[in-house]
Formats: sequence, C-alpha cells, structure tokens
Amino acid sequence: MVESGMSPKMAESVVERQDNALRRRRLLRGMATLALGGLLAACQVVPKSGGPAAPPPPENPDETVGPGLPTDTDRHRVALLVPQTGANADVGTAIANATTLALLDTRADKVRITTYDTALGAAAAARQAVADGNRLILGPLLSEDVTAVAPVARAAKVPVLSFSNDSGVAGNGVFILGFVPGQSVERVVAFARGKGHQRFGALVPKNVYGDRAAAAFRDAVREAGGTLVAVETYDRTATALTGAARRLANGGAMDAVLIADVGGNAIRAVPIVKGAGSKQILGTELWNTDASLGSNAAMRGAWFASVSDGLYGQLATKYRARYGKAPYRLASLGYDSVLLTVRIARDWKPGTAFPVNRLLAADGFGGIDGIFRFNNRGIAVRALEVSEVGAGGFRVVDPAPAKW
Repeated sequence: MVESGMSPKMAESVVERQDNALRRRRLLRGMATLALGGLLAACQVVPKSGGPAAPPPPENPDETVGPGLPTDTDRHRVALLVPQTGANADVGTAIANATTLALLDTRADKVRITTYDTALGAAAAARQAVADGNRLILGPLLSEDVTAVAPVARAAKVPVLSFSNDSGVAGNGVFILGFVPGQSVERVVAFARGKGHQRFGALVPKNVYGDRAAAAFRDAVREAGGTLVAVETYDRTATALTGAARRLANGGAMDAVLIADVGGNAIRAVPIVKGAGSKQILGTELWNTDASLGSNAAMRGAWFASVSDGLYGQLATKYRARYGKAPYRLASLGYDSVLLTVRIARDWKPGTAFPVNRLLAADGFGGIDGIFRFNNRGIAVRALEVSEVGAGGFRVVDPAPAKW
C-alpha cells in the first residue's frame, strides 16, 4: 500500500510503502518502529514479566504507537482502493496519481490518503483499510470489487465512494462517482426531442451497459413525449452488429437513433442505420474520448451527452507535466473524490466517523467533471453537456448547467 498526505510545508506528497508481512514479523519479535518516507509507523509489544523494558513513548504526541499505521489526531485517514497490479494497473495508477495532484493543488493538511491494491483481493484490501483506521474509502473501480468491499466497509460503518458506473452496486453505504450511462441517454434524448425529433430507435450491445442504456432510453423517450419505434440488441461481433443495424433500419420510420456503444462500433453501424433516410444519430458518454469520430463523414452532425472536458484538459496537461504521460479519462474521478473529501473535512473532526449525510447536500459538489450531487440511492447525478461531432472535433451545442 502507498500512503500520501499533504501539509503546507511539503512541496511533494508523502509516499509511504509498507510491507505487511515484514511488519507482522517485527511485531512478533517485539521491534517497535519502522520508518519510511519520513512518516512513523510503529507497533508496541507488552513485555512479559522479567523481560526487557517496554519501548519509550513516541516523541510526537499526536501519533499513537500501536499495530498498523500511525493514528493521527489532527488528520483524517482515508483509504484509496484501486488496482495497482494486474490488467487494470494503469487505470488504477492514473487515479492514484490524480489524487496526489488534488492533495497538492488543495494544499490539504488534514487528509492522509493510503492506497491499497485491489488486484490482490478487494475484500482483503478493505479489511486492511478498516484495520488501519481509515474512516472513508475512495474506490474501488470495478463493480465486482465494490460488491466485495461493501459488506466489509458496512460492518465497520465506513462509507464507500466508488469510481464504478454500475448503479446496481449503489446504496446502503456505497456511493458511486462513475459516469452512469442512463444520465447521458436521458440528456441527449431530451435535447433531440427539444429539437423536434419525435420517433426514436436504438442500437445497444448485449451487456450490462447496453441493458441499462436501453432501459434509460425507453424511459427517456416516454418522459420527453416521443415515440419509441424499435430497440435492437447485438452481441459485440462485427456480424451481429451489422445484422442488428439492418434490422433497425428496416424496423419502421424513425428520425433519431441512439447507438449506445463505443465510437468504433458506431462508425460501423451508422451508414447502415441511416440507409437512404435522414436520421439524427445520438450517442452516449462513451464517445467523449474518441477524437477520431469526426474523420468519418457519416458521423458528422451526431450528438452525444457527457461531462464537460474543459477543466479535464487542464488536469491532463498538469498530469503529463508531472508524470510524463497522458492520464486515463477516469483519473478525474480520483481528483474529484479528493476535492469532495477536502471540502467535507473542513467540518469533520479527525478521528470521528465520516459525516455521510454531508454527501447528500442539495447544492452538491464541483470538480474537474463539473457539478454533481448524490441522489438518495447514492448515485452521482451529473450536469452534462451535449456535443456535436464535426470534422475538426467536437462542438458543444448545449452547455452543462453551472448550478442546480
């Protein structure tokens, strides 16, 4: 695990790596201290009668000596659970790096973040985080990891602020920050309806994302007063995709079609879906990072809804300057989770339980991805903008609201 904190006297975040197995061996041998990166982590062993004298008390009265990480009396313990090894290590590392940037940018001196590797076992990482005295968990990233972490955190009364976009894992102490597909679908359908489009169809993959996008699409069309003509699903193969696109094109007259898939699959499907007719193509937040869409003439003029990229561009520039490469788009979730934590920490007494009710503030929170607030299900509701695909990139045609 990696630990970082920030004080006004520090120009860099503090990084502390601890070997749990080594710590346990030293505990059994009665050794008292282990110092890494300038931070003290110690364990105390009570001697048997007639044995050696107990070690002296710590010089710093603000840190209590005991097994595990030091217990601060003036800083909040916050755990970051992300993959640092395995297939998703690069994404997890980008999120962790972004949290460090947020600590530096906010000059937060009351928050100490320790990173735990979920690739080694999400439940085990959560148990260690709880044992180390963390009062809030940021992450994990994958929905299956959230499912593993949730009961551990719930038993310890530690809330989870996950980076997942799976609304199915939210609730009962779990809040999700990820970009939920349903919100993007609702936003772009409402915009299209406002522009006069009446008859809607959709092309969605057969997976969890597609299922939720399709459900949101049906609700959005109904709420907007439109007419649902057809929804076609497909396995994510080229043959299945083109077959579904042909079925949709022949499925009845429609003037707006949603393609709830990545840009590459949209490019394959759009010429077939449009056929000889003139249809408005709609997309989701999955298109946000695909700058190649405009190179395909059939995609030009398509609309999609997503979080604003204005501030993210600044974060990406700063990230490249510090780490020498571009971040993953999800890095913004790590940054914004720290901004949220720092804001709440102003009125959160160190050593006490995290004030969960503060997450439900009506005015919500702001960050790299714009404003958002949590609903009573624990899902981040985001202010989204609508963009149009053009030959030179994306153009915002309906900005995200600046306040609720």
